[in-house]
Amino acid sequence: MAHETGDEGAYRERPSRLAGAVVWTRTATGAPGDDRPVLPDGCMDLLWTEGRLFVAGPDTRAYVPGATEPGARYVGIRFHPGTAPAFLGVPAHELRDRRVALADLWGAATARRLTDRVDGAPDPTAALEALAMRRAADAGPPDPFLAEVVRSLDAGRSVAGTAAALGVNTRLLHRRALPAFGYGPKTLARVLRLQRALALAREGLPYADTAARAGFADQAHLARDVRELTGRSLTGLLGGS
Repeated sequence: MAHETGDEGAYRERPSRLAGAVVWTRTATGAPGDDRPVLPDGCMDLLWTEGRLFVAGPDTRAYVPGATEPGARYVGIRFHPGTAPAFLGVPAHELRDRRVALADLWGAATARRLTDRVDGAPDPTAALEALAMRRAADAGPPDPFLAEVVRSLDAGRSVAGTAAALGVNTRLLHRRALPAFGYGPKTLARVLRLQRALALAREGLPYADTAARAGFADQAHLARDVRELTGRSLTGLLGGS
């Protein structure tokens, strides 16, 4: 899932050795587009930049990064929706729409030790990934119930249909979703639908067809949701304006 936007020359990602996660790097260039928004995608990230480790919580709206010095480097581990809270030991809804220093979650001494380890590594990307893998091993395997929620909603099934398929009622589904995803299943469904639409539109599919295939009522519905969730038009997002 695309969590970060920006100049393709400055941003790279690859699958992580940690199952279901993605490793990404970004170097600030100072060029136009460096401050493109990070769009909601249901994911959470553990991030490093020189001398700092922090966490990006699940977004319900686009996050616009502040200005950074050219050459500033960022490395991130992006966790599949629903998997980060067990890793972090913090319910997702406590981090919703927030960027939080790791010291606030794991304590200053632990965060300092881990930050120094990544800072001093020949390859900070590999060091951050190794840190995440060790922590994830202690946290145990992802909850299969949460994975099924994501699969069902991402396939376009309704919240009620997802609850029925999983053998729970919608109230219980909401209670399980809030600490795992940071918000209820209805919001998660909207975010996943947005990402489906963006992927289709980036492939060049006409907007009306994109709306239909992604699960929107019509093109106007697609336009409203994109504007509400990202603060931009679909054309503006795709064109970078």
